[in-house]
Amino acid sequence: MGQLDGKIAIVTGSGRGIGREVARRLAKDGASVVVNDLDDEPAQETIALIEKDGGRAIACVGNVTAPDFGDRIVEAAITGLGGLHVVVNNAGYTWDNVIQKMTDEQWYAIIDVHVTAPFRILRAFANYLRPAVEAERQAGQRVVRKVVNVSSTSGTNGNAGQVNYSAGKAAMVGVTRTLAKEWGRYDVTVNCVAFGYIQTRLTQPLAEGEAGTIEVDGRKVRVGVQGTRIAAMSQMIPLGRGGTPAEAAGAIYLFCSPDSDYVSGQTLLVTGGL
Repeated sequence: MGQLDGKIAIVTGSGRGIGREVARRLAKDGASVVVNDLDDEPAQETIALIEKDGGRAIACVGNVTAPDFGDRIVEAAITGLGGLHVVVNNAGYTWDNVIQKMTDEQWYAIIDVHVTAPFRILRAFANYLRPAVEAERQAGQRVVRKVVNVSSTSGTNGNAGQVNYSAGKAAMVGVTRTLAKEWGRYDVTVNCVAFGYIQTRLTQPLAEGEAGTIEVDGRKVRVGVQGTRIAAMSQMIPLGRGGTPAEAAGAIYLFCSPDSDYVSGQTLLVTGGL
């Protein structure tokens, strides 16, 4: 028996990195999961790992910033798996520059993926949530649902060269606090996890050429962190290293589990003690 038996979850950006580990962790504890990635191949790889562990998952492939994506992924959970109990807004990337060199395209691309996309998903969830809760209460049932938004210490503290990303991640703290107030009456807890240095492809040492880029909507975006900065961060972190995606997933899982049923509106800093 898992703590999430019978639950159905959405995890955006779960074809790789932290999202993949979140999807696997939820599935191992009994949840059925809608896996999302820009591309089908990594989404199917995550599904294969979940199924290998005895879990159940389906894919909803595509860019979370598409205007219809929120409705589409919520519908995938409802029609493909039978309902929706957990939403993890994890998808995102960075596109850095100092403000005087940052273009409108950079600004809106990052705001869209980190704020607008979660907003649309949660709006679609709201349209399902209210009638579902009403039906459950008429049947004498009380079901606690979970929303976990992913932020960053760039959002809580700011970070040079990331005015777009910092603004987006700060916005998700506000979204979290607001929906905790709006949705408490529906027995939904809404929390946020703000990560420090987690070892993913977005925070790997900067590489030259194609090795240091990701592709989003046909646009190549350079990602990574200077090696000297990684070394400096590791020295400052009391635990002496960056976190792993599995460790990051554990923090998100905390807010998805019944152990946090009376915790809402909170932002948990996951920084190794920094």
